Amino acid sequence: MNWLTTRRHFALMVTPALLIYTVFLVFPIFYSLYYSFTDFDGVSTPRFTGTENYRAMADDGFFWTSMGNTGIILGIALVLLIPLAFLLAVLLSGDVKGSAVLRPLVFAPAIVAPILVGLVWIFILDPDIGLLNGFLLAVGVPAQPKWIGGTDLSPYSIAFVHLWQQIGFIVTIFYAGIRMLPREVLEASRLDGAGRVQQLRYIVVPMLRETFGIVTALVVTGVFKVFELVYALTGGGPAHLSEVLVSYMYHVTFTTQQYSYGMALGVVVFAVGAVASGLALAANRRKAADR
Repeated sequence: MNWLTTRRHFALMVTPALLIYTVFLVFPIFYSLYYSFTDFDGVSTPRFTGTENYRAMADDGFFWTSMGNTGIILGIALVLLIPLAFLLAVLLSGDVKGSAVLRPLVFAPAIVAPILVGLVWIFILDPDIGLLNGFLLAVGVPAQPKWIGGTDLSPYSIAFVHLWQQIGFIVTIFYAGIRMLPREVLEASRLDGAGRVQQLRYIVVPMLRETFGIVTALVVTGVFKVFELVYALTGGGPAHLSEVLVSYMYHVTFTTQQYSYGMALGVVVFAVGAVASGLALAANRRKAADR
């Protein structure tokens, strides 16, 4: 009867979390999927329209703009955020003077609410009152760029602010992984004459393959949740040119009150994010298997 008691205890402990997960995640997914095939105004009875919302999405220029901006942020996060976070974690895990103070400082931006981060960076990036353009003007640069609020640089500025906020969280994951590596292996390689770069290339990075996979999935899913930074920095403007998928979904659903179309956007955001994170995890497993 021990197996029965064990299963009963397991079920009792898992059931509350499973209920919360079902109510707040699984049910909204199917709810949104259903209403994405209807014409629903939030009050009256929904009318089934098939794939009309998805056909409208294919012809929506703002949707493709928001998709492109999300892609820009994702590309910068993958190319810069992960390598920089790993290098910082390596430095902080070594014998760097003052690392005990630097670790909490690096992590500090991750605990600040994104909306507050956006408000702080407005005073740095705003083309009229921002400190950055004020500095460029002071050193004699004749034309100051429109970091936010312009037609070209806003997605890149949002990506930079997102990187600044998230890097401490990613550094912490890499730091924990590095600290858990067996010291005996590193010591043996050092005795065999391996330098720091060789240790990183042939020992640390391969042994952190799982960590890199988890970090990549977190970075990808984090990009598809960017909203507050866009809302605070640009509001999606000008003319929706700086929208990302989530901010455009919010605008469509709650500003223009196109609930069904907004839910269709939500389904697409979920699907794209799930596929992207799944591909990242699959690529990591494939590399690990090849080794």
